[in-house]
Amino acid sequence: NQKLPLSRYVLRVTKYRMNVSRESAFVGFDEALLISETMPRQNRVTPFSDLVSTPARGTLMGNRGCLHNRQGEIRRWYQGKRWIICLLHFKNRQRAVMTPGQYTELFFLDEATGLAAGHRPCAECQRERFDLFRLTWAQANSDVTNTPRPAAPFIDGILHQERVTGEGKKRTHLVEINGLPNGSFVTIPGDCDAYLILQGKLLRWSPFGYESVLRPPAVIEVTVLTPPSVVRTLAAGYQAGLHPSAFTA
Repeated sequence: NQKLPLSRYVLRVTKYRMNVSRESAFVGFDEALLISETMPRQNRVTPFSDLVSTPARGTLMGNRGCLHNRQGEIRRWYQGKRWIICLLHFKNRQRAVMTPGQYTELFFLDEATGLAAGHRPCAECQRERFDLFRLTWAQANSDVTNTPRPAAPFIDGILHQERVTGEGKKRTHLVEINGLPNGSFVTIPGDCDAYLILQGKLLRWSPFGYESVLRPPAVIEVTVLTPPSVVRTLAAGYQAGLHPSAFTA
C-alpha cells in the first residue's frame, strides 16, 4: 500500500504540557454528533499522546482532566494522573462535549492507541476490562506491587511516571523490537509514524485506521511509545482491543 502522509488526516496538531477528578468519562451519544466535517474538535488522541483535530471517528473515549477553556480550545496536555479509556455508551448517560469547567472528552481509534498514549481502562464503565487489566498488570509488574488488586490511583501513579518526563513531554524508551508483544506501539529509525506490532508485523497508525504492513528486521532498535509496565502487561497476556482495520491492513 502507498504510504499516505499524516497531514492528509490531521488538520491541526498541538502538544501541551501539563490532574482527572471523575472515574468515568462517558459521553453517551453518536460519534457522528461529536464532530463536524468542517470544524472537528481537537480531541482525538494519537499513540504519541498528542491531541489532534481530525474528522476521523473514535471507537472509545476517555479523559485526562479538563484541558479546554470556555471557547473549547485545548489549553494544556493533561490535568492530573487519572488517564482513562471509556465506552462511548454507558447507562444512557448524556453530556455536552467540552462543557466549560468539566473534563475534556477525548477519543481513541482503539484501546491499543489509548494504552500507548498512557491511559488505562475505566474502573466504572469498563469494570470487567479494568479488573482484567489490573490483575494482569499486577502479575506482570510484581516488582512494584505485592497485591493482585492494586488500587487504581496506585496504577495511575506508576503510569504517570512512565508516560511524562520532568519537562512535560511524552516519555519513551529504546529497545530491540524482537520480543515486543502484540498491541505495543513503536516508531522505527528514519520514520516519524507510529506503528502497531501485530503478529510480527508493523501496521502504520492513522486516525482512520491501520494502513499498511511492514516486516521489520529481526533485530532493530525501536522507540517504544507504550509505557513499560503496559508492555509487560501485554506480554503477560492482556490483549489490547484493536480497530477492525488492523486485521485487514
